[in-house]
Amino acid sequence: MKGFVFKPALLKSLRRYNKETFMADLMAGIIVGIVALPLAIAFGIASGVSPEKGIITAIVAGFAISAFGGSKVQIGGPTGAFIVIIYGIIQQYGMEGLTIATILAGVFLILLGVFHLGTIIKYIPYPIVVGFTSGIALTIFTTQIKDLFGLEIASVPADFMAKWGVYFNHFHTIDWWSTGVGLLSVAIIAITPKFSKKVPGSLIAIIVMTIAAYLLKVYGGVTSIETIGDRFTINSTLPDAEMPDMTWETIKQLISPAITIAVLGAIESLLSATVADGVVSDHHDSNQELVGQGIANIVSPIFGGIPATGAIARTMTNINNGGRTPIAGIIHAAMLLLIFLFLMPLAQYIPMACLAGVLVIVSYNMSEWRTFKQLLKNPKSDITVLLITFILTVIFDLTIAIEVGLVIACLLFMRRMAETTQVSVITDEIDPNAESDVEIHEEHLAVPEGVEVYEINGPYFFGVANRFEEVMQNMGDRPEVRIIRMRKVPFIDSTGIHNLTNFCEICQREGIQIILSGVNEKVHKVLQKSHFYDLLGKENICSNINEALEKAKATVEGKRMK
Repeated sequence: MKGFVFKPALLKSLRRYNKETFMADLMAGIIVGIVALPLAIAFGIASGVSPEKGIITAIVAGFAISAFGGSKVQIGGPTGAFIVIIYGIIQQYGMEGLTIATILAGVFLILLGVFHLGTIIKYIPYPIVVGFTSGIALTIFTTQIKDLFGLEIASVPADFMAKWGVYFNHFHTIDWWSTGVGLLSVAIIAITPKFSKKVPGSLIAIIVMTIAAYLLKVYGGVTSIETIGDRFTINSTLPDAEMPDMTWETIKQLISPAITIAVLGAIESLLSATVADGVVSDHHDSNQELVGQGIANIVSPIFGGIPATGAIARTMTNINNGGRTPIAGIIHAAMLLLIFLFLMPLAQYIPMACLAGVLVIVSYNMSEWRTFKQLLKNPKSDITVLLITFILTVIFDLTIAIEVGLVIACLLFMRRMAETTQVSVITDEIDPNAESDVEIHEEHLAVPEGVEVYEINGPYFFGVANRFEEVMQNMGDRPEVRIIRMRKVPFIDSTGIHNLTNFCEICQREGIQIILSGVNEKVHKVLQKSHFYDLLGKENICSNINEALEKAKATVEGKRMK
């Protein structure tokens, strides 16, 4: 494996950078910064932190992801996918626990990139990704019911079913003014794309509803519409960098949520970068992207931020507005910084019901209900995986869902790999026209009497080793020579070597000679290193089936002459 080389996409983009590209990036960066503002505030509040922490995350992590990532157009920041996991960590471990977990997740992401695991992350089965994405969407929607309808609830339970029970019991406390603000916000966001592709509906909804709520309060005497300022104290000063007190005991407790943040961040960022590649006809560096994400998640919490990753909606906004290099992402972070420093106090007038409306739309877009519905028509194994991941995400939590989902992914991979490996037995003749390692001297190669040929087609690992043993046990007459063809075995693991060693020892005790045929270079080195050839004898390793059959024939004749 080649060593990791730190090559951010930014360095490559700057080689041919010009004024025209900068102007396109400038416009895209400003627009994306405006789009990111309401989302950063909404994601921060929904995650259980103050609104400014959401914006700080978008500024710090957004800059780091663009500066150090492997995609030219990726825009990073807080996303809806993290809301559930962040809220849960804060409830259990507090804000300092979240900070430590995020830093650990950043370290894990860097390690994933350094050890070239970026490409592997992208191969997590699609039903798992859809299952927990849809589950997150439903959970986000559920968390917004209180603010959307202005319900008077002192404390909302964390459990999904318990939440809905409390909602139904308190629905008589609905505030119709808040409900109107929330539903109108949803309507504005939904219809805005029909009139304008440039200006985000969420920004229009926030501006219109904030002004409406302010006028209703000042001139209409309506005081029941709760705003950000009623719940939070707005702070528009940048916090100092501060490292948390990380003890070994704390780290051990937070390893599990940190892994969840890292895996979720890796999946979402690489999916976003892959989608972006298809639009701009480019290829991102998956491993460099993970390193950039890791740096962002180490730096962000040090400045009071929360976990961040690549955001598909903001990345597509960047592309659609002409952004083609990481400079656009850096400008987006600078735009948010200016807003944070000079306009943040105005955020106190934003109605909570309006932010709930923004997140309702976010959850709808995340739900992928059409894809979910389509996957229900797939094979039963995919449906099972989809529903298990979805239910675990909703009923329990995202940490359990991702851990179980990854285990399921591994089991599915092993099962499918095992299914691709076939073990067949040839006792009569071999058709050279259908073979790749046969020296063709005649129409068919006869298998001598007293010889059996076993073909292993596919990886010989622990998922297949037992199947080979079963095939041996089910054979009837005992031959004098067994040829094992391994020309289509790309790799062998320790279980396969152990199985093969046991098989050879049993055959030797029974007086049966074993000959290997067509072992490729990679498998040959593994067998040699494990001292398997000391047991078998190098003279019984043949390069092709012709040589193996000749060797077997001579062995049988030699035995019968004794």
